[in-house]
Amino acid sequence: MTLPMDERLRATPMRPVHCAQCGARVLARKSSWAQTSIQWDAASAAACVERHTAEALSGKPLPHCSQLRESIWAAARSGELPVLDEAPPD
Repeated sequence: MTLPMDERLRATPMRPVHCAQCGARVLARKSSWAQTSIQWDAASAAACVERHTAEALSGKPLPHCSQLRESIWAAARSGELPVLDEAPPD
């Protein structure tokens, strides 16, 4: 069974967000304050210092970046990145 697409997602496409630390550019969307979708491309993955440092130390790529997470939160708080469910975080 296929679930219908949430029309809010269609109306609010992913938007570019730049990491304040390294400048990596990803596409992001916040469906709520608790849920974030992020699309990395090859260039953003290559630019991310935190991911490269973690991989060099552990031999495994890091699927996220705390600095990028902070940049996304800042974009959401400033209104640059819309939050679909605008109930404020606790």
